[in-house]
Amino acid sequence: MTTVPAMHAVVRILKDEGVDTVFGCPGAAILPLYKALETVGGIEHLIVRHEAGAAHMADGWARTNGRVGVALATSGPGGTNLVTGLYTAFADSIPMVCVTGQAVSTKLHQEAFQAVDIVGIVRPVTKWAVRVTEAAQIPWVFREAFRVAREGRPGPVLIDIPVDIARREIRYDAATDARLPVRVPVPHPPSVEAALDLLLAAERPLVLAGGGVILAGAADGLRALVELLGVPFQVTLMGKGAVEDDHELHMGTTGIQTSQRYANASFLEADFVLAVGARFGDRHTGADTDVYRGGRTFVQVDVEPTQLGKVIAPDLGVVSDAKEFLAALLAAARRRGARADTGPCRSWQSWRERCRLLKRTLVRREDFASVPVKAPRVYKEINEIFGEDTYFLTAIGLYQIWGGQHQRAHLPRHYQVCGQAGPLGWEVPAAIGAKKALEGMGRGATEVVGIVGDYGFQYTAEELAVAAQYDVPFVLIMLNNEYLGLIRQASIGYGMNYQVDVHYDETGTDNVKLMEAYGCSGRRVVEPADIRPAIEWARKEAVATSRPVLVEIMIEREANTPHGANIDAVEEFEPLP
Repeated sequence: MTTVPAMHAVVRILKDEGVDTVFGCPGAAILPLYKALETVGGIEHLIVRHEAGAAHMADGWARTNGRVGVALATSGPGGTNLVTGLYTAFADSIPMVCVTGQAVSTKLHQEAFQAVDIVGIVRPVTKWAVRVTEAAQIPWVFREAFRVAREGRPGPVLIDIPVDIARREIRYDAATDARLPVRVPVPHPPSVEAALDLLLAAERPLVLAGGGVILAGAADGLRALVELLGVPFQVTLMGKGAVEDDHELHMGTTGIQTSQRYANASFLEADFVLAVGARFGDRHTGADTDVYRGGRTFVQVDVEPTQLGKVIAPDLGVVSDAKEFLAALLAAARRRGARADTGPCRSWQSWRERCRLLKRTLVRREDFASVPVKAPRVYKEINEIFGEDTYFLTAIGLYQIWGGQHQRAHLPRHYQVCGQAGPLGWEVPAAIGAKKALEGMGRGATEVVGIVGDYGFQYTAEELAVAAQYDVPFVLIMLNNEYLGLIRQASIGYGMNYQVDVHYDETGTDNVKLMEAYGCSGRRVVEPADIRPAIEWARKEAVATSRPVLVEIMIEREANTPHGANIDAVEEFEPLP
């Protein structure tokens, strides 16, 4: 068996695991891996301006192509700067492997320069964190890392490699190495039949599709099931795009923030919920889960056993991959001859009509023509301008809520949102990762759009330099209220408006000039009629320059999103149609 540098084996394994792009920042402790990337070749590397950017780029890359993203960092602060990105991926079930360099193994107990227990630090926000102590174990550690990242509920893994271990040679033959098998939990047949029994016994059923449906590639199974049975369905924020929003059976997203009026109304009238790959997050259920649960019967299906009953105690819990469960349920329904026009499903016709009525009538206005611009108008323009194949990325703030309420999604993985951790600044680096993933998929011309707020944008604005350096074009649409808007809204309950106003001078930070400082371009919009021309210009400019382009839209400064403590008590702040 051939003797090779250990890091050469790592690069070959990365390539075999489907990695064509990695994101990172070199430092002394991780240079052996960088030397291997240069020598072995075949993997593109983008040098980031901050390691948090590397993690978010790997995250966006993985969300877009469904593979395992990879971020690299050196020891000490290089590793600790990854923590927010790891937490984001962990919270949203995104498969990722982060590799950190480490000080010499014999010096770790002596508080050597930039020696930190990164494994101990990240354990709470990773599926597995491991320090390599023997070079011969490196091939297995990396194969196991990719298996763990993919299997069950996906998530991030961190591998820490002391520099002296990374410099060693090992016996390695790629011909005797292979990916480790990933186990896919399948449902127990009696539990499938029991779930179908409960569904067919319901009078006003809903299917609830969470992010697990998208992660499992189960969107086609979801569509086939709801169309066969004629059962109305909803999605969670993370499930948005599993099936197009304008599908006749799609009843939107229930919640206390990112939700539609008709969604909350139809959920409250339902008597049965089949939840697949949904973890019942608190922004979905509301503070009082008794309101959410009501007298409804719940079936909960999740690939992760510990999710069952964590928030809502189900009448039936099923441990299964979402795709496998939906396929089994569909097969069982077909065996029984269950269809929308026969048997119990036919009796749902009045329920279907009721849901459609709610969807037509319980809506919110978007056609505002006032100045300053009202945020819903921005999403009206976005919905009308961009094609169904566009990939959107958005993070946290009032604009995430407005987006969840107003923006339409059409395809799985095309509406990406850091839904649980909510890190400010996620969009710019994640958009870079998404665009690189599309290039690797042979779809480099597909549009990527980041929707950002003025405050969070500056958390990772330095990563614009990465997009400029490597010719990564995308459009950024900024809703600028010159506020830390979501926290200003939350502060109302405390009777204050304290330290959330970031306005100064005439309009605060000149974000167009900031774009120009990084070699990019942008325009500021203050009139509703100018939104569409500016966005159309930005789309063309991104292609022409191969760089990010910003459309900064100055919106109403102290507008509030519809929100409330519970799904039956969401307060509206704008006039309704």
